[in-house]
Amino acid sequence: MTPPLLLAGLGTAVPDRSIPQAEAEARAATISGFSSDQQRKLRVLYRTSGVSTRHSVLLEQGTEAEPIRQSFYPPRSSDTDGGPTTATRMERYVAAAPDLAEQAARAALTQANLAPTAIGHLVTVSCTGFGAPSFDLDLIERLGLDRGVSRTHVGFMGCHGALNGLRVARSLAGTEPGTAVLVAAVELCSLHHYYGWHPERLVANALFADGAAAIVGLAQTPSDPGAWRLLASGSQVIPNTTDLMSWHVGDHGFAMSLSAQVPEVIETALRPWMEQWLARAGTSLAAIRSWAVHPGGPRILTSVQTALGLPPEALAPSRQILASHGNMSSPTVLFILDQLRQANAPRPCVALGFGPGLAIEAALLG
Repeated sequence: MTPPLLLAGLGTAVPDRSIPQAEAEARAATISGFSSDQQRKLRVLYRTSGVSTRHSVLLEQGTEAEPIRQSFYPPRSSDTDGGPTTATRMERYVAAAPDLAEQAARAALTQANLAPTAIGHLVTVSCTGFGAPSFDLDLIERLGLDRGVSRTHVGFMGCHGALNGLRVARSLAGTEPGTAVLVAAVELCSLHHYYGWHPERLVANALFADGAAAIVGLAQTPSDPGAWRLLASGSQVIPNTTDLMSWHVGDHGFAMSLSAQVPEVIETALRPWMEQWLARAGTSLAAIRSWAVHPGGPRILTSVQTALGLPPEALAPSRQILASHGNMSSPTVLFILDQLRQANAPRPCVALGFGPGLAIEAALLG
């Protein structure tokens, strides 16, 4: 039996500059050259997104009169202008992703009180960029990890990718008790701003942001009774839903498709599976004391709350992170876990995310 994974350290990082949602909405309208009617509809979308502010690696320091600016996305020149090419966007990913990943990883190592050379396995997570060599090699160099560290990449799995990364970390740590595993998730979602009027992709424009999170895990019994541990992982692909959520590489960034049916499907399918999975793990829905639910959007959070019969305060941490950081894809659930750990939230805790498939990923923590 695979032993629990002790979460010895958790670190998070965001870009230095952020933008209020109202300003992001105004700039999005300018970039795409929307009509007055489209701007009114866009305003409603952005103001009901649940997001107050977001961070991005593309934001630049401006003048005193204009404190925030960006030059990466020029205004649309024609109806066929899709903005920067995917190659240009990936150049920025390769340049910017290592910095955020390093910041989060250093914070996790410091909290775990471990030297970088103690890391035996490195698990990286990302779905918003590609490059080879990737930021895993940057982390080896920058952190001073052993050059013989094993490397595993969890790629293109979407918003639940960090939960997949934790599952991999638990398996790796279980094969070599005492060996530390570093999981680093970094996403630069703002590199995939969509030009033009496409309702599903405009939702992504209104929600997504940049961030990174890292965890240092150990397969050992904690000396601290308050330490958090990963006890079990669960995964389920909901049948007949492959057309409801997708994430594809296009000529002008990665294009997300998000059907309006997703919240309804989650509301129907989540509880039966959750009850079965928790029973297999030796617990029950009624026994769960706290929740770290990935905030894919306000409607998804409402659907989870309804499906599981949760009180509003159960998802308050998810809504708080959505408001202050936006949807950062895979690192987001670790930001929520960090908030719960700092608040000494009651356990057991379930971390939950959804991704293309439509897939459910969950983690049980105690």
